[in-house]
Amino acid sequence: MTNPVGYWRHNALEVSTIKTITTRLSSIHTYPIYIQAASSVSGQSKEPDMIMLLATLIVIVLLSALLQTWASSKAMAAIPGRLGWPIIGETFSFITEFSSPAGIHSFIKKRQQRYGKVFKTSVLGRFTVFMAGSEASKILLTGKDGMVSLNLSYAGRQVLGPTSLLHQNGEAHKRLRRLIAEPLSINGLKKYFQFINNLAIETLNQWQGREVLVLEEASTFSLKVISNMIMSLEPTGEEQEKFRANFKVMSLSFSALPLKIPGTAFYCGIQARNRMYAMLDSIIAQRRTGDNFQQDFLESLVNKHNKHGYGGEDDDKLTDAQLKDNILTLLVAGHDTTTAALTWLIKFLEENPAALERLREEHREIQASGSSLTWSDVNNMPFTNKVISETLRIATILPWFSRKAAEDFTIDGCKIKKGWSTNLDVVSIHHDPALFPDPQKFDPSRFDEPLRPFSFLGFGSGPRMCPGINLAKIEICIFIHHLVCRFKWKPLEKDDSVLPTLVRMPRNKYPIMVEPLMRSSKPVPGAKAR
Repeated sequence: MTNPVGYWRHNALEVSTIKTITTRLSSIHTYPIYIQAASSVSGQSKEPDMIMLLATLIVIVLLSALLQTWASSKAMAAIPGRLGWPIIGETFSFITEFSSPAGIHSFIKKRQQRYGKVFKTSVLGRFTVFMAGSEASKILLTGKDGMVSLNLSYAGRQVLGPTSLLHQNGEAHKRLRRLIAEPLSINGLKKYFQFINNLAIETLNQWQGREVLVLEEASTFSLKVISNMIMSLEPTGEEQEKFRANFKVMSLSFSALPLKIPGTAFYCGIQARNRMYAMLDSIIAQRRTGDNFQQDFLESLVNKHNKHGYGGEDDDKLTDAQLKDNILTLLVAGHDTTTAALTWLIKFLEENPAALERLREEHREIQASGSSLTWSDVNNMPFTNKVISETLRIATILPWFSRKAAEDFTIDGCKIKKGWSTNLDVVSIHHDPALFPDPQKFDPSRFDEPLRPFSFLGFGSGPRMCPGINLAKIEICIFIHHLVCRFKWKPLEKDDSVLPTLVRMPRNKYPIMVEPLMRSSKPVPGAKAR
């Protein structure tokens, strides 16, 4: 998981260095109290000495940052591009363009036109090399021959914990991914179909005849699904409200400066994460003793991979810390991308009436059978799946994937050194006319035929492909089925700008007015999400 503002895990001035300096400065701040007490005895004040020490430390920090900046810029001299001002780099341009309608693509495209598909830059204190094209995709996403490893941001590592799947590489990553693969498989998800279906109906029953912020509704829907699937959290009630409130605060910390200072978004996010961990501690303890048996994702991990019980091979056993870190990781992964994809899809359908009508035809044929939506129906929606893919292509909700070079390698004539941060520019690939003619046009028929390898990266590719791909598609297919069969909608304002977050989402949360279709003017009865 790449976090644009989380780039504070930098090469020019590492966060660990800042943390050390901050700790020492805090000590210095309190030290004069002791000195003053001593000086009352000696009659001498040490205050000038402390000021001098503080000034010296500041100078050392700045000189260290400048020295590292100079060393890194010298090492990257052969890579096209510019690093901007010392320490600051091109941060101001990056932040300004990140929130524009084109998002990060605007920042990248200007530099690609000037320097080519591979260029260097420095943003938010980190030196990095941006890449585009199928060759870069193959190297960075498949991890060919161990050339790259995941480059999780400092904020991501702090919030998600050291044993998170997103923090692992090599065999450790393969092991964890294997453990969670079964519950997220098509067969593993089948038992949650009725819950998701009922929740979609219940959610849409509240939309009729009112203004709706689609992003907010999609967020609530997807979080209720993933929290119930993982730990059987009921979709309503006090526990759900507390959980959602803490999750929302924690989510903001991914795009905040990672400074653990009371009152900051990052500090509040860590505190919210700790409250969620306390909640998980109680749930896991009950599952370990068998006091609260549930047929959910957590139960399968506790029973099959019990570190303190029986069953499973030694390598399959997970500690409570591992369970908590990876449950939190799945909650984040299962919420953010689905929320964004569902919101953009609803927006693009309204803007493309022909695609919407063809989609309605597919779902009316399902309705024509006279029975309720079934699991078999969800797995037989070919045009709907093409609409999902085209939405992910145009919106490119994950605009880049971040990796770290595990060894030296060469791409497009540029030598990348071990330890360098590298980012795969997904937007340029998804909007390449050579791969997708007329790339700005919403055209689901692009997916009628197989695509070239590494040209569509909506869910990533290779060993790091999104493990929740099946869940995301099932949620969207079910929700869209009930939406297009029952309602029509129109936007209340036009605004194509995006939020300055890793996962691209509409800044205005896409407000719409919802009206019933003539053939379906009544709420669907009897739907209770259980």
